[in-house]
This record gives sequence, C-alpha cells and structure tokens, in this order.
Amino acid sequence: MATADHHTLLDGKVHVYRRENSRFWQCSTFLGGRNHRQSTGHENLALATEFARDWYMDRFAEHRVRSRGSEIVVVEESRSFRPSLRPRAKGATFQQAAEGFLAEYKVLTAGERSEIYVAGKSRHVRKYLLPFFGDMPLARITAGCVQEYRVSRVTPAEGVDPKAYRRPARATLHQEFVTLRQILKWANRKGWIAALPDMSAPYKQSGKISHRAWFSPEEYKRLYEATRERARSPKKERWRPECEKLHDYVLFMANTGLRPDEASRLQFRDVTIVTDEATGDRILEIEVRGKRGVGYCKSMPGAVLPFERLRQRGNPSVADLVFGKVQRELFNTILGELDLKHDREGTPRTAYSLRHTYICLRLMEGADIYQVAKNCRTSVEMIEKFYASHIKNTLDATAINVRKAATPRKVSRRDREVTHSGSPSSTSSVGRRRSRSSASIQS
Repeated sequence: MATADHHTLLDGKVHVYRRENSRFWQCSTFLGGRNHRQSTGHENLALATEFARDWYMDRFAEHRVRSRGSEIVVVEESRSFRPSLRPRAKGATFQQAAEGFLAEYKVLTAGERSEIYVAGKSRHVRKYLLPFFGDMPLARITAGCVQEYRVSRVTPAEGVDPKAYRRPARATLHQEFVTLRQILKWANRKGWIAALPDMSAPYKQSGKISHRAWFSPEEYKRLYEATRERARSPKKERWRPECEKLHDYVLFMANTGLRPDEASRLQFRDVTIVTDEATGDRILEIEVRGKRGVGYCKSMPGAVLPFERLRQRGNPSVADLVFGKVQRELFNTILGELDLKHDREGTPRTAYSLRHTYICLRLMEGADIYQVAKNCRTSVEMIEKFYASHIKNTLDATAINVRKAATPRKVSRRDREVTHSGSPSSTSSVGRRRSRSSASIQS
C-alpha cells in the first residue's frame, strides 16, 4: 500500500519513494530478473513522477532490445542516461566474424607474415571451423561449445575404421585454436561479444620437455661418410650434382648451426672466408637472414672446404643462392639406409637436426653456452631447455660430488679430567668409547 513517501505508477510497475536521509525522490522497477534503481534528482513529487515514467519506458525499451539480440549504446544527456540503439550486432554469426577477421588479417600482416602462414588461417576456417560453427551466433559459442569442437576433431567420422583413423597432431590442433581465438578476439574488439570463452584444454597433463633429435658424434660420422660416398659414386650420373650439394650441405650445416630456412636464403655475398685471429684457423663469417632478422655467425673450420667447393661449381654470381632448395628426399633416403631417420625416442630427424648437432657438439667440447647462443641467434634458456638437457657434459661432477668435511669431535670436560688423572681404567674406558666412535664413522 502506498504511503506519503512511497507511490506506485503504471499498475505497480514503477515505485517512487524517498529515503529518510535524502531529500530527493528515488524510482525503481523489476526487469530482466533484477531490480533497477535510479535517483530522480528532484525534490518535487510531480517532477519526480514524470521522470520515473520516462525512465521506466527507457529501461523497458532497453530490456526488449537486449532480449532480441541488439546492442545498446548509452549516451549521456544532461543528468540522466538515455539508451540509443545501434544496428543489430549481438546476433552476428561466427561466419561473419571469420570473414571480417580474414579480411583484416591479410591487410595488417602484409609483409610481416609469410603468405603460407596467412593462407593457413583461411584453410583452418574453411576446412574445420566453418563446418562446425557455421552460422552459429557468437553469443552461443561458450566453453562447452569449444570443448565439443575439440572432441569432434579427435573423433573418427562415421564409417571410418578407428584403427585406421589418424588423429590430428597436437601442433595442428593448437594452430586451429589459435585461429579460433583470433576470430573471437576480433569479434570482441567489434563489441559483438562481451568476453572470450575458456578455450583451455581440460585433463591436460604437464608434458615432459623432450630434446630435439640430433646426431651423436658417431652417428654424425656415419652420416657424412655416407653422403661423401654417395657424392663420389651416385646411383645415376645425372644425380651427381645433387649428391655433391647434399654432402656439402651436411658438413656446412653441422659446422655453422644455421636453421634450414636461413641456409635456403643464404647468398654467396653473405659469406666471407677470414682467418681467426685467436686460433689462426680459416673460418666463415656469415651474414644470416632469418626469422630473427639479420644476424651474424662464425663457423667452425670444417665449413670452409664445403663452401669453397660450392663456390667453384657453376661459377656463381654474388647474388646467387648458396644452396637454395636441397633434395629432402635424398637426405631422407640416406637416413633410412643408415637407420638414422629416428632417434631412440622415436623423434624423426630432419635437416634441423644438423643445427641441434652443432650446438650439442660445441657444448660437449666445452664452449661457452652464452657465446653458442649468440652465434646461433637464440637464447641460453632455449638451449638449456630443448638442446642441451640430455648432454652429460653439462653436469659438473666436481660441483655435484661435494663432500662435507668431517667435524672434529669435541672432548668433554670429564674426558679431559680422566686423561690428566692417568687412571688406567678411566683411560681404557675413554679409549673404548673412542674406538666405538671410530668404528661407527667407518661403518
């Protein structure tokens, strides 16, 4: 029942009241499962009642628009807040967000990302994300929906033999979820969604850190001896140039530590033969262009002869590529013949394993890990985590097998008195105690 300080309007939908410690009238209503309250800013009841009616109509219109999926923009007008409507956005679909993201991504990453990487985003959307999410409204993409997508990607389709089904690799799924997250972030920047759903993988164990495949000194010797023999006696004469280039490639990579993509971009003008002032050996100074920009590398002496052989073949110009495209099939064939394609953990060996071999051999010879990291254009943390974690030479036995010095036994006052008294029985008892103490230490 309404009192002098409490009034109802619009069949009880709006309440106008005044608190004991305030001179202004307040208004309230219940919409969308919660209470809405607002100060009218008026001391006069008639003005407060008029304000309350207008305020309720604005709140009601806002509630109706939100329930239909449109977006509200609140604009300040004098002392009150009035809602202003924008075109529908909350009803946008995943397909619209994906198309907008791809168009923006191609423009903003031009010249900064490789064309292959950018094309991979379109492939993720076309082959995997759109068939699952399609025209689904963005508001319906929750953490549970993302988890359903993860389950669908690792579940064989109907009619496919589970034994013959090839589960997507972990890296493949990771790339797809990176694309999904980027699309939802784009929608969030547009104001189409309020927040991103949780996309973390449940039940995930902390995987062990495994080192990358490499060639031990014995395995590396077998490899370059095999490539040298193939270069001398190729199975077909027309394969001789590729066999010779592969042999020089193996020696060059294992003596410089370059990444395969860096070696493929390397030009003859980027390499200079110099004499090292400290050792007097002939080495290569290389200007490297790769994913870290322009860097520099100083090779081992074993890289000079392969480079000279490459420079003598075909009379190349300074702008020609040193290697260009190397026969990966030939490299894998030789690894298969030597039974070196996989290490004992089953990790496949590739051309990148030659970089790993260079780093490991340098550390096994006692090179400073910081200098090796600078020469390979990486960090000490990466070397310790992925390259050198399995090398026994990184463990210092002198620092590990430390023995604490034995603390001298303190002679009690009673023992000193007995010793000075010269009592045979007392001396013998002290001797027996010392003998037992020595026996216990030796045991």
